[in-house]
Amino acid sequence: MRIRTRYWGLGVLSALAATLMLLAALPSSASDMAQHVRWDITNTVPPGPIGPGGPASATAPNGGDTITLTGSGTFVAPASGGQSSAATGGGTWRTSSGGSGTYTVTGLVSWVNAGAQTPTTPPTIDNIDHGTRVNGTAVLRIAFSDGTDGVLTIGCHGNGAPPGIFEGIATTKGSTTYYDVKAPVPGVEGNRTNFHVS
Repeated sequence: MRIRTRYWGLGVLSALAATLMLLAALPSSASDMAQHVRWDITNTVPPGPIGPGGPASATAPNGGDTITLTGSGTFVAPASGGQSSAATGGGTWRTSSGGSGTYTVTGLVSWVNAGAQTPTTPPTIDNIDHGTRVNGTAVLRIAFSDGTDGVLTIGCHGNGAPPGIFEGIATTKGSTTYYDVKAPVPGVEGNRTNFHVS
């Protein structure tokens, strides 16, 4: 009986040691945890301060109209990189064909953090100041006040961003795809966004 107990004890210790070695080998970093993110369509005119409340526009193809959004909100992005219902916010919308109203964020579809923004000269004044400013892309489910649904894509290509991220917004509204993103113009407010991770 003593021999069985001894071997059983050695088996448990071996399994525990193997588990600890496996855990030590796995990467552990802040990117492995859920991220709390604030998003804003900003009223920035570089090199002026960053603040919420600005407009951003995108145009539909084939002679379609242009939609302009304002907005801000938050979401919790799971470590898995998947979807989340922990999302808040919204703003206003208007189209060049005459529609207008509000929209509400109903969920997160995806979030990719493309890294912290690098410092600027002179330093950027951040009136939002809700954590670390980062570049990236978020896709949010939204509901418009006229009963249509859509998907809002927010791209932030700030200082230090890798290539391939647009600056501004693209959205769907019902069957319309407003995917022609309006680029920001130097010295003019509009078509700028920001993410803050806390």
